[in-house]
Amino acid sequence: MKKTVVIIILGCALWVTAVAFGVSRMLDYETSPGDQPSAPDYWPAESRIDLSQDRATLIMAAHPHCPCTRASMGELAKLMASVRGRLTAYVLFVKPAGMIEWEKTDLWRAAEAIPGVTALSDEGGIEASRFGAETSGQIILYDAGGRLLFQGGITAGRGREGDNKGADAIYSLLTTGEADQINSPAFGCPVFDHSRQEGEDRLCNR
Repeated sequence: MKKTVVIIILGCALWVTAVAFGVSRMLDYETSPGDQPSAPDYWPAESRIDLSQDRATLIMAAHPHCPCTRASMGELAKLMASVRGRLTAYVLFVKPAGMIEWEKTDLWRAAEAIPGVTALSDEGGIEASRFGAETSGQIILYDAGGRLLFQGGITAGRGREGDNKGADAIYSLLTTGEADQINSPAFGCPVFDHSRQEGEDRLCNR
């Protein structure tokens, strides 16, 4: 009887340990940002995207098959609604060269549905590279004079919508001209990881 009780206790302890380890790994992953090199201090002269002359211009890099980016797109929609008339936005959907409509996913349709946002195909990631973007959901914001104002993400973690410092900073910059911070971590898949296929709905674990 005592032996059975000991076995049960040990089994429960092992199960609790395994669950705790799994939860810890998940939380670490959820709060681990993607790569984010520095964006150019000024709008890249070689870019084929038009810099707005009368308002700020926002660039978001996106992997069209990154499930984490759904949250970034939701936050972008909220941001555009809150600063209506103060911001022009583009979402660059990075795709492999030669692939036809590989980028036309639900994320593309979500971007197109946001007033003031233009979805663009970025074949080979040429434009994303010009702006120093490597992580899906990464944002680069410039003023009308082409000066860098902000770079980073607008979610609090991978796939997490809700209050976050990145969106707050952009809103403050556009409404008051100041912000407590001018960068924030971006959470998402690497935009140049083209191994993902449409329909995948796993965590952004690469």
